[in-house]
This record gives sequence, C-alpha cells and structure tokens, in this order.
Amino acid sequence: MDLSVVIVSYNTKELLVDCLKSVKVASGNLKAEVFVVDNNSRDSSALMVKKDFPWVKLIANADNRGFSKANNQAIKLARGKYVLILNPDTRILVDTFTKMIQFMDENPGVGVATCRVEFPNGNLDVDCRRHFPTPWRAFTHFSGLAKVFKGSRLFDQYNYGYLPDGREHEIDACVGAFMIIPKKAIQKVGMFDEDFFFYGEDLDWCWRFRENGYKIVYTPITKIIHYKGASSGIKKSSQEVTKATAESKKMVMRQSVRAMRIFYKKHFENKYPFFINWLMYSSMWLLEKYRLSRV
Repeated sequence: MDLSVVIVSYNTKELLVDCLKSVKVASGNLKAEVFVVDNNSRDSSALMVKKDFPWVKLIANADNRGFSKANNQAIKLARGKYVLILNPDTRILVDTFTKMIQFMDENPGVGVATCRVEFPNGNLDVDCRRHFPTPWRAFTHFSGLAKVFKGSRLFDQYNYGYLPDGREHEIDACVGAFMIIPKKAIQKVGMFDEDFFFYGEDLDWCWRFRENGYKIVYTPITKIIHYKGASSGIKKSSQEVTKATAESKKMVMRQSVRAMRIFYKKHFENKYPFFINWLMYSSMWLLEKYRLSRV
C-alpha cells in the first residue's frame, strides 16, 4: 500500500464531494486507501460518502470528537507506507500524490512534508509554512509588525515571510490541511496529541517530529487548493461556502485560543521567566475576548 489518505469531515458536504473526486483522480495507479472520519455532521456528509463513494473507508462518529481524535481513529487503521492528513475543504491536483510520494522516497530524513497550499484566488495560504510561535514571533505577528516590515528576517518570521514561497526549504511546521508522513515515523513519534480538540495539533505534532530528529519540509513542486475554514466559518476565504453557525464559530474561537495555551504551556512555559509567561497568557485572554466580540 503506497498511501493512506485521512480526511476528517464536519459539515463540509459539498466541498468533501469535490475533495474526494480529486483524490480519486490523483490516486491514479497508486495503491491507495482513503478514510473519511465524519464527526457527526448535520449535513448528511456520512450518508453521502456511504452512498456515492463506496470505495472510501467511512468512520461515522456519533459525536464531534475533534480533529486530533478523529484523525487518530483512521491513522490506527492505516496500512500505507505514507499517511496523508488532508482537509475536506481542499482540492488535489492530478500530480500531487505522485510527486509528493516521490519526494518522500528521495528524502528519507523528512518526517513531515507539505506542498504549496493555495487559496482559490492563487494566493499562498501562509500557514502552510510556519515557525514555532515563540513570544517574539507571536508578538510581531499579532501586533501587525510582520505586515509593516514585510519580508524582514527580524519581524516577518512567523510564516517565513522573509523566504520566497517558490523555493523549497526546511520549516518548523506546516498546516494540517496537507501533511504527508511516513507511517514508520508515526510509529516512532506517536499520533496527534488528543488534548488538542481543534487547532494546534498540527503544530504540536511537527514539534515532536523535530524532537525525534526528523526534518519538516515545504516544497512547491506541486500544490493543492484550500477553501480554508469551511468547518469553522471564521476565515474570509470560505465565508461563501461555510455552514457554521454563530455558536459553532464561538466554539472554534475558544478552541483556537485554548490550543495556544496548551501549546505554550507544553513547549515554552518552562523556557521563559514569569513575566513573559504572564504577558503571553494575558495576551491570549485578550485575544479570545476580541475574537468572540466580533462574532
């Protein structure tokens, strides 16, 4: 088995249809298996997959278990040499799988790789290549200094703004919309940390891969299209297609800040003095209040 594709679905029925169609085409002559883990969607996503895509291995949860737990359900069953974590609000190009598998075969030291992730308008989804959010990087990003000094190695670190996106390079982390990983590396590092419900789990996973000596690489040899935030409803790129309610948007915003707290406590709290930690947690509290006020 060459590839195991894992897709976690939550109220993205129409986008999931397009995603699965593109996955089928991109699979071509590969020996591939595709899992869809549906987190109790309200839009009949699970029934649609069962009816229209019988070749998909469907796991229909009776409740919303979050991104980490749902992915782990399928990863435990995956038989492929490589596991691909893929969002349902994506569209795969014909050559995406073959090129990324070839890249992984030629680079055995890589634990996680991602291709270019684009919005429908052709712009880069900057979250597909990220530095770990140290206090300085977080400050320059959320304060807007990264935009003021765009391209600066000092101020524009958060999303590697100082490096051209047309060049392959090593990164700290990538986004969970597209992550290809050797199954044997997962067996060494472990699966997603289930303390993360939604957001942050991809960042934490990349941290652990790097701790275990693996490289994380961004390569623009191919690309996918990402209708970002369709499940959450909080991204401008998917406002026209999202089915998220106001209440679900609030839940997502709380979880996004909660993920920041978990990640910081797990990886940074012991590295910084009390005053810096206080500033970081206070900033997270303010960020949560600000985001909730805008729903």
